[in-house]
Amino acid sequence: MTKARDIANLVDANGDIVSSALDNVPPSNDASALTTGTIDNARISLDANEIPSLDTAKITTGTFDDARMPSTVLNSNVSVPNQSAFKNIIINGDMSIAQRGTSSSITTSGYYTVDRFNMPINTMGTFTVSQSTDTPTGQGFSTSSKYDCTTADASPASGDFIRFEQYVEAQNLQYLKFGTANAQSLTLSFWVKSTKTGTYIAELRNFDGGRTICNSYTINASNTWEKKTITVSGDTSGSFNNDNGLGLACTFWLGAGSDFTSGTLATDWEATTSANRAVGQVNLADSTSNEWYITGVQLEAGTTASDFEFLPYDVNLQRCQRYYELCDGNRVVGTSYNSKLFCNQIRFSVTKRVSPTITIQNNTTVFTVFHSGGYDTSQTWNTDEQDIDYFNINMTNTRATGFIGPGDDLFIANSEI
Repeated sequence: MTKARDIANLVDANGDIVSSALDNVPPSNDASALTTGTIDNARISLDANEIPSLDTAKITTGTFDDARMPSTVLNSNVSVPNQSAFKNIIINGDMSIAQRGTSSSITTSGYYTVDRFNMPINTMGTFTVSQSTDTPTGQGFSTSSKYDCTTADASPASGDFIRFEQYVEAQNLQYLKFGTANAQSLTLSFWVKSTKTGTYIAELRNFDGGRTICNSYTINASNTWEKKTITVSGDTSGSFNNDNGLGLACTFWLGAGSDFTSGTLATDWEATTSANRAVGQVNLADSTSNEWYITGVQLEAGTTASDFEFLPYDVNLQRCQRYYELCDGNRVVGTSYNSKLFCNQIRFSVTKRVSPTITIQNNTTVFTVFHSGGYDTSQTWNTDEQDIDYFNINMTNTRATGFIGPGDDLFIANSEI
């Protein structure tokens, strides 16, 4: 009966709503009159005369569930950075992982110090490469990669070169839509410092499509950290294979002979031509006073450079271990079979890109077998079975059981591109 009486109080004898019943109802456009509660399934008119312009300073608490706003609504105080997970195509761009060691002298091409970065060199001086703690101030980086020229080559031969580069799996690049009309632009950003000022070349090379694009950047001040940003268009002609092979190389040239500098720099995507790859590049090898540092390397889809994507150390390490891992194989239990002592399966921390090459750190070639009666030294080992997730080793030994291990060394599983 209470609800009936309440309704009766809202209408008069003719069935019309009495005016006093609307005393507490706010006007439709007066938001200040609504102090508490919510209006379920409300529809707000987008008439510009009824809704004031959106100013983030006026939004103090709460959220708008399922709101839809045009991009023009946001004023100049609003920033929407690229926050997608793993936006950086480059792995270990902050140079924080260095499983191979923190310093090495190089005269031949290969992987040294910081993970995922190859260091090609062809008879162009001698360099000490290292993981350095010299970084740009206030940017969040704790490490960089450093080149220090120790033997100069002021007059390189035509085929000489020195580069710093990372190879990217083709299957990780499919979302770029290269080879179609919708190919996405790419933006490369990095921090760099050198005692050698002048013009340097950064190159993106599509190995599947046989195509290249290069851009120059300038180190303006000696021994000063500078941030560089380079944006290139997507390649509508060259696509990437959908496989675990080499798709893209991100290359920083440090020196080159005339075979790579005698043409016209490939500032648009074109079929790879050696002479067009490093035109204008300075020679970092022309003096033993020369040093070059780099960190914060980020390659991402789009036309703007977002803040560097810092990853937790363990996540960064696991991404590197897909290509190179130090495996602790010491004192693995072995069992005898057919006059051989087999170790139990040694599993990798992460699945490898391909079945890796297994070696021993420091090139140890013999093991010691520990057993109940003592130990047997100088036991030559061989890999027995391996794939992308594990490997086994064996050696000639008739002991029924035992522990085997390479002393203080570690197994190396290498599946770099």
